[in-house]
Amino acid sequence: MNKRIVVVAGDGIGPDVCNEAIKVMERTAGKFGHRFTFEKHLFGGCSIDAYGVPLTDETLDACKRSDSVLLGAVGGPKWDGVEPSRRPEKGLLALRKGLGLFCNLRPAHIYPELKAASPLKDSIIADGLDIMIVRELTGGIYFGKRGSEGDYAFDTMEYHDGEIKRIVRKGFEIAMARGKRLCSVDKANVLATSRKWRGIVEETGKEFPEVQVSHLYVDNASMQLVRNPSQFDVIVTCNMFGDILSDEASQITGSIGMLPSASLGSGSLGMYEPIHGSAPDIAGKDIANPLATILSGAMMLRYSFGMAQEADAIEKAVATVLEKGYRTPDIMETGMQQVGTKEMGDLVAQEV
Repeated sequence: MNKRIVVVAGDGIGPDVCNEAIKVMERTAGKFGHRFTFEKHLFGGCSIDAYGVPLTDETLDACKRSDSVLLGAVGGPKWDGVEPSRRPEKGLLALRKGLGLFCNLRPAHIYPELKAASPLKDSIIADGLDIMIVRELTGGIYFGKRGSEGDYAFDTMEYHDGEIKRIVRKGFEIAMARGKRLCSVDKANVLATSRKWRGIVEETGKEFPEVQVSHLYVDNASMQLVRNPSQFDVIVTCNMFGDILSDEASQITGSIGMLPSASLGSGSLGMYEPIHGSAPDIAGKDIANPLATILSGAMMLRYSFGMAQEADAIEKAVATVLEKGYRTPDIMETGMQQVGTKEMGDLVAQEV
């Protein structure tokens, strides 16, 4: 199977970690008889430097014509003075919108070898942690009407039925493939959009009788994530709540450098990226952790290409490397062997 992948490595450590993900994916393609073609384009701050905008029409068109997109990271202090409409983060929102990516998948998984890095007590995560947060990505308060004048400002949370129905259905479908437990997080005691959200969850749930459905207000959900995270299997929620809860869940795992993500639309095209930032202070120093980006590549194979066996091979390779005691500086602990970005990529590729 031949697949064309557009790589928008972005800024800071983005190119460092994307190179290692490409290395591992090429090794996987060779082992399983596939061919992956990687096409690189500027995106984010480096695109502003070259073209004056974070996302060019050429880059967006290339992404639309691809089978999938691999993203590194965007932004950094260098572009803090850029006018808001041209900031690197605006390019990211435009890319998600332009590709119709309304569903963000953020897994939170604790590897047994890294349990000591979690800020939670061992008694709380004794059984491990494996949560999938399904976040609505193109609606809500980030895209609603907003304004500011004098001593008054407003931001509007808006959702149409169709926007809610499609993300809720994704949540149920993913729950069916996992532990068949879905927790919908809202603020239905206060927000009209949340009451509409809860109603659609209940209605859609009738089509998935095998899935156990629960509801939590977002403030309670944030507490439960640190009090008893193992109660969760799949969490589905709106854009803003998903943004906050997925960051909270990432910290429970112990290292933001380990967590991948996927942004999906109605078809097979998706965009895959680590959840960490661009970390310009360590760019090019061969110390960034590439595992989140490598695991994002595995998610690409699973969700966009339907290559479950190949995705399993990458995920198993990462686990094996950790079992053997290899660590990048961010997850380094006494008695382990420290390696750099490139060597970690080599080690995972060798294990595939």
